[in-house]
Amino acid sequence: MAKKAMIEREKKRQKMVEKYAAKRAALKEIINDESKPMEERFRATLKLADLPRNSSATRLHNRCQLTGRPHAYYRKLKVSRIALRELGQNGQAPGLVKSSW
Repeated sequence: MAKKAMIEREKKRQKMVEKYAAKRAALKEIINDESKPMEERFRATLKLADLPRNSSATRLHNRCQLTGRPHAYYRKLKVSRIALRELGQNGQAPGLVKSSW
């Protein structure tokens, strides 16, 4: 149950990042523009701080799409090493051959 919750939480964060991306970029542009008055830049900083925390892209984590595991994640396949091994053993990962010696 906890695995599914973590996957859903990550999806929710991804949607929030996409929703606020343009607004965050506009505020950051104002903050970094030194030709603007200090008061306007400070107001932009406060507005940026008022946005939801999960709308920041740094809050996103790479998680396995099947198990929710955050470690040993293959970016290209979006699964963890354990899930990849399971898929390989079941013949569900094309081009992956399980070998033993």
